Amino acid sequence: MKIGDKAEALEVTMSFLGGSGTIHPVVLWDGTEGITLVDAGLPGQLPQIEEGLKTLGLDLRDVRRLLLTHQDIDHIGSADAVAKATGATVYAHRADVPYIQGEKMLLKMDSGRWESRLQQLPEAQKRAVREMLASPPRVQVQNVLSGGEELHFHGGIVVIPTPGHTPGHVSYYVKKQKLLLAGDALRVEEGSLIGPSPMNTPDMRSAVASLKSLLAYPIESVLCYHGGLVSREVGARLKELARINA
Repeated sequence: MKIGDKAEALEVTMSFLGGSGTIHPVVLWDGTEGITLVDAGLPGQLPQIEEGLKTLGLDLRDVRRLLLTHQDIDHIGSADAVAKATGATVYAHRADVPYIQGEKMLLKMDSGRWESRLQQLPEAQKRAVREMLASPPRVQVQNVLSGGEELHFHGGIVVIPTPGHTPGHVSYYVKKQKLLLAGDALRVEEGSLIGPSPMNTPDMRSAVASLKSLLAYPIESVLCYHGGLVSREVGARLKELARINA
């Protein structure tokens, strides 16, 4: 899915706890700066990411950076595999780094949280999910972000703190594209931009405040990890969401 000049959202099939859908890791590239990947899917999805790069005429070995929006398992699942395959530098916000590195248990990976859904799965799937929950993915972070900094590649990428969905959730604003990579701070359903999922957002108060912080940027397009791209009347919709949820 083309989202800008030398900017694509991969369409990676995701199946977890009996549910399925499509997630959108983002690829940014440049002839001299190499490839930047934003988020890395579930465990075991490195082959899908590599295949997505190939369809763009790109090589996995040229990935130089992996920017993580937050700690959730469908964003960091294949991060370590990507890092080991490419030597990419991993970026994440300091508030989520202890979870991403495995020093603390991922906030939403308490098995009790998922037990009712686990009971509906076939025995083999149930066992596989329990094993993943008991030993969740982790990756070392080399570049610890505080939020507010500008990363000086691909024309400049501003790190916007958007906590709420997790304490260290960030969104990335690609300046020359006027493109917001929103992670899970926003979603798209039936083509409409909507706020974060209350069921999966422990701190909705902070998540709503994060929507207001986005209004400071001249955003023309938003790529949501769940739902894809919205590029029509984005500024007006962000103002509406901030007002509705205030």
